[in-house]
Amino acid sequence: MISISEAFKIIKRETFSIDVETIDLEESIGRVLAEDVFTDMDLPPFDRSQMDGFALRTKDVEEANKEKPIKLKIIGESVAGKGFDGKIKRSEAVRIMTGARIPDGTDAVQKKELAREFQNENNESLVEIFAPTKSRQNIIKRGEEIKKGAKVFAKGEIINDQMIAALASFGYAKVKVSKKPRVAILATGSEIVDIRQKPKRDQIRNSNSIMLKVFAENCGAEAEVLPIVKDEIQNLKSEIQNCHSACDVLIISGGVSVGDYDFTKPALRELGAEIFFEKVSLKPGKPTVFAKLGDKLIFGLPGNPVSVAVTFYLFVRFALLTMQGAKNCELNSGFAVLDVPIKGAKERDSFLPVSVETNKKGILTVKTLRWSSSSNFIAFARANALVFVSKNKIYEAGSIVKIALL
Repeated sequence: MISISEAFKIIKRETFSIDVETIDLEESIGRVLAEDVFTDMDLPPFDRSQMDGFALRTKDVEEANKEKPIKLKIIGESVAGKGFDGKIKRSEAVRIMTGARIPDGTDAVQKKELAREFQNENNESLVEIFAPTKSRQNIIKRGEEIKKGAKVFAKGEIINDQMIAALASFGYAKVKVSKKPRVAILATGSEIVDIRQKPKRDQIRNSNSIMLKVFAENCGAEAEVLPIVKDEIQNLKSEIQNCHSACDVLIISGGVSVGDYDFTKPALRELGAEIFFEKVSLKPGKPTVFAKLGDKLIFGLPGNPVSVAVTFYLFVRFALLTMQGAKNCELNSGFAVLDVPIKGAKERDSFLPVSVETNKKGILTVKTLRWSSSSNFIAFARANALVFVSKNKIYEAGSIVKIALL
């Protein structure tokens, strides 16, 4: 039986990189960047106004106040998409809108609330300024947000919703990303029936396969659910051989323990697969298998749904993101405070599903879930994190514990 950390090292060592492709930006959410992203222009591309008001020269309004406002002649207007192209002279101003280009000769913008526009007897547009300005007031300078040629995103980052606007702003209509790993999902067990069927006596629906498919696709993979294989070694060997060439990763759920009808490991051995580990010091998930058949990775996960979920999040997710060259392949982790005591398992470290929330004091707390065993997927449905519990250790309420966010 190997440690969790040793399992990660082996998976990283044996996981290969996949090719890259160029795709449309709108299709890139969840994909891993295969190139660094650089700016092709300053942002903003010109000095621009932060608000509606009047662009002016600071030295013209140094003495402005409510009792004796300074009058300036309005000589034009600058709006978004159509700036003012002239140059401001002494005692002149330009009406300006938020986001518009700052006219040459001006060094500040006074907001509308501290000004009053009016017409004189000659029908000229004038503005009274009721307060002085400072140089660069209400102006965002060219390149203040980012300079041309700067790196915005790095190779290996996973593209999320918030990144799309930045990518679009710098002309990345297409982006280079790692290809989607091809994942095949194979559930084993004579008691398993399709989710569309009503189980008979001694049967249960196949909840693992659809769950694994969603998990894999959330990691940027392309996943296919294969037909259920009964507890018969020849059928299992045949199905593994059939899907072997069409996938990069095969996930088998069930049949990994030491029972009379657990055929995953014997089938892999008879097919000539190299098994790197078959027991991990982990609860739930001790009988997890990691192997390679040819150049394909194979994960044998326990059959109980919570064990399947935990081992996928820890190990399979890590492998899929590593294949795509992701910078951060492990779950985001942090620390929180326990609300009730937790006791560690004997001989194995635990990653237990929990609900994490912030209390009224702003403290991140771990709310334990009432789950009786690794088959309790009802409780797991409420989990948003895993809490790490060291073997043979008791954590009292109020203890600080390590968590991994799901």
